[in-house]
Amino acid sequence: MDELTAWQTLRTGQHDVACLRQLLAQGLTRATVRAHVAAGRWVPLFHGTYALVTGEPTPEMWRWAALLFIRGPALLSHESAAAVLGLRGGRDGLPVHVTVPYGSSARGCADLVVHRSRAFAHLGIERDGLALTSKVVTLIDLAVEAPTARDGMRSLTAGAAAARVDPAKLVESLGVRRPRRYRKALVAAAELLVSGVGSVLEGDWAIDVERAHGLPVGARQVLHRVGETNRYEDVEYRMPLGILTVRLDGWIFHANRSTARNDRARDNAAELEGRARLTFGYEEVHGDACSTARTLWTRLVQLGWDGEFIECPRCAGEH
Repeated sequence: MDELTAWQTLRTGQHDVACLRQLLAQGLTRATVRAHVAAGRWVPLFHGTYALVTGEPTPEMWRWAALLFIRGPALLSHESAAAVLGLRGGRDGLPVHVTVPYGSSARGCADLVVHRSRAFAHLGIERDGLALTSKVVTLIDLAVEAPTARDGMRSLTAGAAAARVDPAKLVESLGVRRPRRYRKALVAAAELLVSGVGSVLEGDWAIDVERAHGLPVGARQVLHRVGETNRYEDVEYRMPLGILTVRLDGWIFHANRSTARNDRARDNAAELEGRARLTFGYEEVHGDACSTARTLWTRLVQLGWDGEFIECPRCAGEH
C-alpha cells in the first residue's frame, strides 16, 4: 500500500479524525500539524486528536477522537454507545463516555467521561469500525446511572422492550457482571421481562399493583385469535369462575383510529368468549395504584379468588 493510499484509508476509516501519533507516523511533523490548525484547515478535538476538515465536528468525529485520545483499550459506552446502537437514552452530544479496563491509567478530560470495568474483555462489539459496548451491556450501564433503583428498573424495561433485546441475556449479564448498584432491582426488572412484561407500564403493574398488594401474578401477553388476526392481551387471570383480561393502555399507543379499531375488536372478542375485562392507563397505575389494586382484587374475588387484599405502605399512609 503506497503512502497516499494509507493516508486515504486512515481518514476514511476514522471519519477524518486522527491522533498526533498517527499523523507523525504518516511523516507529518508537529510544526505541520500546528500550521494546519492555525490555518483552520484542521480542528483540534480532545488533546492530541484532530478533525482533518474545516467546520463543526460531527458526533462521529468526537467518538473517534475519544477512542484515539485514550492510550490503550477503550470502548464507547453509556449514552455514547446507546446513540450508535439506536437505543433509548442515547445522546450524540458531549460529553463522550468511554469504558476502559479496571486498573487502566486512562484519565478523562473536559467533555470526556471515563468508566472502568473488571469485565472489560466481555463487553465489547464493533460497529462501523468503532469499538463499543454491546446492547445488553449498554442498557445495564444506563440503568445503573439512573437516579433511583426504580428509575433504573424503568430504564432497563423501556430500553430492552424498545430494542427487542432477549431478556434472558440481560439476566445472564447481570449474573456475570454484577452492577455496582441496583443489582437486585435490575435483576427483578429483567426477570419481569422474561415473564412477558413488555413495557414500563406493565412492569409497574406487576410491582405496584400485583406484588405490593398480594394479588396473583397474571399471565403476560396472552394470545387470542380475533377473526383472522392474532391479538395479545397484556395480562390475564384464570380464576375458578372465569377469566379476567386486563388491558394496560399507554395513551401514546392509542392515538390513531387503527389502534382504536383493534381495541374494539379485542373487546368484542372478549365479550363473545365470556371473558371479564378491565382497562387501566398510566394515571391509574402510576398515580393511584392502591385503588387500582383494590378494583382488581374485587373483580378477582367475584370470579372465585379467595385471597386477602394486602395493604402496602402507601395504602397505610392513606388512612
